[in-house]
Amino acid sequence: MSESLDQSLVDTWRGWIGREERRTEALDVEALRRFAAAVGAGLEVEAAPPPLAHWAFFLPVAADDQIGEDGHPKRGGFLPPVTLPRRMFAASSMSFDAPLALGAEAEMVSTILDVKHRSGRTGDLVFVEVERVIRQAGAQKLREQQTIVYREAGDPTPAPTPKPHVLEREDELWSPTPVNLFRFSAVTFNSHRIHYDRPYAQGEEGYPDLVVHGPFTAARLFDLATRRLGRPLKRFAFRATSPIFVGQPVKLTGDVATGVFKAIRCDGAEAMTAEAG
Repeated sequence: MSESLDQSLVDTWRGWIGREERRTEALDVEALRRFAAAVGAGLEVEAAPPPLAHWAFFLPVAADDQIGEDGHPKRGGFLPPVTLPRRMFAASSMSFDAPLALGAEAEMVSTILDVKHRSGRTGDLVFVEVERVIRQAGAQKLREQQTIVYREAGDPTPAPTPKPHVLEREDELWSPTPVNLFRFSAVTFNSHRIHYDRPYAQGEEGYPDLVVHGPFTAARLFDLATRRLGRPLKRFAFRATSPIFVGQPVKLTGDVATGVFKAIRCDGAEAMTAEAG
């Protein structure tokens, strides 16, 4: 255990395990249409929902005076008040039981499943596991387990050195722009400044440029997997391993036989790995 993060502090955060939050809302069709536009999907959402459509709903809402310097809501509340400065959406595993009924009321129950401390090459890491279950008319529609990681500031992240992608016939290239990032931030009500404020991203968090949202990349892989497998997915899981930066070509690739899909960064690094089935 490092001197900066003692066991008593971790034990305090672990006191959040079991905390539950319940929210109810009607699943708005136009909110989903805006989400579809932001992820590059078709706008006829009544007929074909966009990838990871449930992320269009139950958005986090914090009052203006409850926003921190980085644009995230201030620490505490439902999530534990972890003091490590950097926060990222690192991974998710989800299962789909039935389609969501648009226009109808739904309930989402979020539960803190675990809070774990680890030491990595960049220093202290705290992992918070959150389960989210969405139900309509008493029936479970989907379950998602998210992993949120908090870490120390660490050293600046070097810019990737681009090299040409080698594309197979089924591979796709994706080059997210600042406008793409802004629209995704808007439809998910995500005000983390690394996605739209270049001076902040570079000067405060040490990134070489604007950072592409992990969930945005996950949505693109979900879409690729759905098209390649030729059917609606029953399960999908992803893990982010390297940041992707704006304007750099990303190779989206996958193996139908194994159900493994990947986002490959411009320097050849695996930025995200997903499993679909």
